[in-house]
Amino acid sequence: MVLLFFAKKEEEMTVSKDMKIIDILELDRGTANIFFQHGMHCLGCKLASGESLEDACMAHAIDADALVGELNAHLTSAGA
Repeated sequence: MVLLFFAKKEEEMTVSKDMKIIDILELDRGTANIFFQHGMHCLGCKLASGESLEDACMAHAIDADALVGELNAHLTSAGA
């Protein structure tokens, strides 16, 4: 049996406001801690799989641009 591993392209590893929260978590599960730090504790709820990061930030009164920057900095430092 041969196992093939494909690295994700760098542009796929960048968070944007229109991404779904579940997709961000799939990039790197360590992003959950960042969401928790911002009071976003319902990562497993139905909205996480259908709601954009920008919509979630509006609902939680969080600066979406700042959170995107923090998530991307985490991905860069984690080498995800």
